[in-house]
Amino acid sequence: MPVHPAKGQLDYTTGTSELNAQSFLIEQIINRIQTATLVKIITVTNEGDISPVGFVNVKPIVNQMTGDRRAVEHGIIYNIPYFRLQGGTDAIIIDPKVGDIGICLFASRDISVIKNTKKQGNPGSYRKFAMADGLYIGGVLNGVPTQYIAYSEQGITITSPTKVIINAPQIDLNGNFKVTGNTVFDGTVIANDHIIDERHKHLNSGGTGLGGIVQ
Repeated sequence: MPVHPAKGQLDYTTGTSELNAQSFLIEQIINRIQTATLVKIITVTNEGDISPVGFVNVKPIVNQMTGDRRAVEHGIIYNIPYFRLQGGTDAIIIDPKVGDIGICLFASRDISVIKNTKKQGNPGSYRKFAMADGLYIGGVLNGVPTQYIAYSEQGITITSPTKVIINAPQIDLNGNFKVTGNTVFDGTVIANDHIIDERHKHLNSGGTGLGGIVQ
């Protein structure tokens, strides 16, 4: 039986044997399984506030293709949980931002019930490896940050274009430290077990401190 020029994944060998035909059918079934893809953030429920982990709406940015090689864009996938580095009540809060590109994984079963209850339970349906059951795990292919913590062989650098706030009942600074720029200590300042000032304002200094405790 002659085989006509094919479109899509059908090729000249597909109909030449029973094995090739079955392999083609198996490939079409496998192609329905979603594993992971790149997505763009469309909306985010959180914006850096102190709150539980939120959700994102995302759009896959790797197009679908028709048999004659025409691009078909994906629609938006709604209500996708995103990853936060957290253990118990300890967390690093870096919420996704609109326009970010990141990785979306797709669960092997329906996770809708667990998303609503946050408890062990049955899958919400019989669907498997579906885009509706996505999990956003973080950004890739994004630009240069302006606010960051950088680790290198030279040490750790904390950079913010606005302000760095540290909240704690007591802050211990062990070792010599250098203060450059305007710095306000709102509280008791102790260096080498001696009180320097109850409310100390340090302005435009490039000197080296004595170390000790700033409370």
